[in-house]
Amino acid sequence: MTPVAVAILGPTATGKTALALAVAERYGGEIINCDSTAVYRGFDIGTDKIALADRRGIPHHLIDIADPTDDYTAAQYARDAAAVIRDIHARGRLPILAGGTGFYFRALTRGLFPGPGRDPGLRQRLEAIALRRDVTFLHRMLRKVDPESALRIQPRDLQRLVRALEVFLLTGRPLTAHFADTTSLIPGVDVLTIGLRLPAAAISERVTRRVDEQFARGLLEEMRGLLARGIPESARPFGGLVYRQAMEHLHGVRDEAATRALIAQENRRYARRQLIWFRKEPNLSWFDGPGESATTTDSVQRLVANWLQERKH
Repeated sequence: MTPVAVAILGPTATGKTALALAVAERYGGEIINCDSTAVYRGFDIGTDKIALADRRGIPHHLIDIADPTDDYTAAQYARDAAAVIRDIHARGRLPILAGGTGFYFRALTRGLFPGPGRDPGLRQRLEAIALRRDVTFLHRMLRKVDPESALRIQPRDLQRLVRALEVFLLTGRPLTAHFADTTSLIPGVDVLTIGLRLPAAAISERVTRRVDEQFARGLLEEMRGLLARGIPESARPFGGLVYRQAMEHLHGVRDEAATRALIAQENRRYARRQLIWFRKEPNLSWFDGPGESATTTDSVQRLVANWLQERKH
C-alpha cells in the first residue's frame, strides 16, 4: 500500500482540531500539529492549544517542543514532521496533520530552499527602517515585492519580515518563487488534503467567542506568569496574534474591552489571509465547516474511507 497521510487545514476557528480528532479515532490516526504557535511551551491559552485531557488518548506530536526563546523555523518543522510521519507509518498508523500554518505545510510537502546566508549589514538597515518608520512599513514593502509572503507574515513580525525582504534583496526573487526549485520532504507519501472554511460572519462570531473564553480562562495571568519566569517580551510567541495585543494592554495602551475587540478584528483579518493562501494549495478538497458539525464530519469520513480504499489497490 502507498504510504499515506491526511491533512486538515484551513483558517482559524473553523474546527480543525475537532475534525482531526474524529478522523484519528475512526482510522487509527495520530495527530501532527501544523500550527506555528503551538510548538512553543508555556503559551497555551492564547494559542488555543488542545489540552492533554481533551486529546481522547490520541497521540499528538510537535506540540510544546520549543522554548519560547528558540528560533523554530519552517525548515525545522518540515524535518521534524517528516521524521514523525515515518515513525507513525512504522507503527502502522495514519498520520493526520492539523493546523492553520500553510507555510509549515508547504515546507513539508514541497520543501524549502536553503536561501542566502544572513547579511548583517542589510538586516541592520532594514531594522533601522522599522525603528524609524514602524515595523508595518516593512510589511508594506514586502507586500509590493512578495505578496504571498506578506499574506502569511504578521504585519509586526519583525524577524520574518526582515528575512523575507533579505531574500528578495539578495536574490532578486521573492521567497515564495524559490519553491519551484525545491522537493518534498516526504516523497512517496500520498497526502489527502482537506480544507475547512466558513462564511465571514461565522468566523467573526466564533473568534469573538473564543477571545472572550481566552480572557476568562486566564490569558493575562498566563502572560504574567511567563514574564515572571524570565521569558523576555522579545520572545517570538509574544509577538504573535493575541499575545501581542494583550501585551500592549498590560502596558496600558488600551483597556481590556478594546483589546478583546482588536484581537477579534485581527483574527478576522488573519482568517482572510489564511483562506487566500490555502486557495492556492493544489489538490485541496474543501468542506464548508465547522469541523465539529455532524454533517461535515460524516462527509469527511466518507471521503477518507473512499480515498484509503482506493490506495489499497
